[in-house]
Amino acid sequence: MPASLRSNIERTIQQKITDSDLEKFSAFTFERTFDKKHHLLEEGQLCNYIYFIQEGAAYSYIVDQKGDKHAIQFSLEGYWISDLFSFYSGKEAIYNIETLEPVKVLMLNKENFEKACCSIPMIDRFFRILIQNAYVALQYRLAKTNSEDAEHRYEEFAKKYPDFVQRIPQYLIASYLGIKPQSLSRIRKERTNKK
Repeated sequence: MPASLRSNIERTIQQKITDSDLEKFSAFTFERTFDKKHHLLEEGQLCNYIYFIQEGAAYSYIVDQKGDKHAIQFSLEGYWISDLFSFYSGKEAIYNIETLEPVKVLMLNKENFEKACCSIPMIDRFFRILIQNAYVALQYRLAKTNSEDAEHRYEEFAKKYPDFVQRIPQYLIASYLGIKPQSLSRIRKERTNKK
């Protein structure tokens, strides 16, 4: 079991997980690698997995009626990614998930997710907190997108996720923040000139 998963669990629940519980949880997952630009999920499919990124980067997005991509979530090492709407409801996915770099992931399917949560109380608590935190972060992001200017949104994003700024393409960050790529380019240039 990768140290990054232990760290992710312990950071989320703010306590140590036993080797025994970690091993039990590990038995419910399996590891796979995927090339860059591989679709882990496409809109309209059923989302059968939650992915933990061990190496590499991926993102989820929707495509609007004009064919433009709108980034929803980024995931680097130590982060989870999925279409939770589809995973929990059993309905068709509303998001696409694509790799930005070659990735190594741990995959957890719905059946094993349920088994892990039922048999390992700490894992049940972990996923409850993880999903709760994701929901709170989404609400915060929506509020900020609708109430703050582009420069402030980027400043906050860059401060909170410096690794993302280094590894995620600028046009996708702009999409995530709800601004035009040209505006983000101008903001970044102004930030560089201030230093």
